[in-house]
Amino acid sequence: MAESDLSDLRERAENGDVDAVEELIELATERGDMDELRRLADRGNADAADELIELATERSDMDELRYLADRGNATAADQLVELATERGDMNELRRLADKGNTTAAEQLLEFTAEETTNDG
Repeated sequence: MAESDLSDLRERAENGDVDAVEELIELATERGDMDELRRLADRGNADAADELIELATERSDMDELRYLADRGNATAADQLVELATERGDMNELRRLADKGNTTAAEQLLEFTAEETTNDG
């Protein structure tokens, strides 16, 4: 798609054209354009947020997931906990637990129990 066509599509989307928004999300997803998806997600579009989370998860992009999780997206927080757990990233789990994420707190407890078992 030419840049001028993309600009027109964005303008239509900003003017409330639901079909244009859906097309933008589809194009951004196909291109792996996280910036476009983030822009749409930041405007409150849940579909764009879902696609962004999926793409960030595929790329193991903890920064993007953290950005979304810190803005209250529970799905992003779940994915972030999962990635942090896979990586053994205690700092990220602790950060999330400190913000009230019970799954992160549970993972921390499991890691602590494993360390205690392995040390003993």
